[in-house]
Amino acid sequence: MLAAVTGAEGFIGSHLVEALVASGSRVRAMVLYNSFASWGWLDALEPEVLASVEVIMGDVRDPRATREFIGDAEVVYHLAALIAIPYSYHAPHSYLETNAGGTMNVLEAVRSLETPRMVHTSTSEVYGTALRVPIDEDHPLQAQSPYSATKVAADKLAESYHAAFGVPVVTLRPFNTYGPRQSARAVIPTIITQLAAGRAEVKLGALTPTRDLTFAADTAQAFIAAAGAPLDAVAGRVLNAGSGNEISVGDLAELIARKLGRPLALRYEAERMRPEASEVMRLVSDSTRLRTLTGWEPMHTLETGLDATIDWFTQPGNLARYRTESFNL
Repeated sequence: MLAAVTGAEGFIGSHLVEALVASGSRVRAMVLYNSFASWGWLDALEPEVLASVEVIMGDVRDPRATREFIGDAEVVYHLAALIAIPYSYHAPHSYLETNAGGTMNVLEAVRSLETPRMVHTSTSEVYGTALRVPIDEDHPLQAQSPYSATKVAADKLAESYHAAFGVPVVTLRPFNTYGPRQSARAVIPTIITQLAAGRAEVKLGALTPTRDLTFAADTAQAFIAAAGAPLDAVAGRVLNAGSGNEISVGDLAELIARKLGRPLALRYEAERMRPEASEVMRLVSDSTRLRTLTGWEPMHTLETGLDATIDWFTQPGNLARYRTESFNL
């Protein structure tokens, strides 16, 4: 099977590419065009993995480039997005162009090319602070940041293209994914890299929000499960992917420090805080629908996933990639 992956150079995208190749798929990977010829995290994959990957520089904001990229693919995994929530406060228009506009371009290409299947990537951030837990797919959508607003727009475009044109799209809504290669804008790499670099204090924002954490390899398998499920069961539907467990940021920092054998001194830093009404206080997934329709189950506990993540980040060559002294929007 030929699978086309947008956002393939990113954290989750690179893990999905690895998983697809391991499953026997050929992969066509879109990497955001840049003049440095960088393939992002795809550059870190083993040569035998990349042997099954065709890398194409492009941009989902360009309709023609998007259509040419998808071409004769049998399934499209659409992951390309701007994802950093703090930066969405500074550049909301960029998020609208990429997250909503880019998604429309992919949907339009899939529609015109009659691609057999599309998996669109959502985010648990569209739920906002939980009104009830666990959060199922019928929970109201609450846009508490420009980022989440553009992802709500993208999700609704996917819903509308299925209803209006019969586009065979299923929306996967991962809760917080973590693992090797994640950006330091996310909380787990932020904690690990500061501790591993020997910082006397770990700088964080709010400590009380809770998150439902899923290891990257398990999230990648959720994408593949969504693509492989019977179309009549999943087309036009949203599927949550999460562990069903939650942990606060403060407790997570303590757990990571114990695993690293490091003392933990936390320092509050205002620039890491979201505006009060924009903070999402509690996220915990009900993934019953995905599990029932596809048989997907996460294979990693938080303990085993953190062990693998810490092992990767504490390797000197990997740690050197991160600027632990500064806050990454």
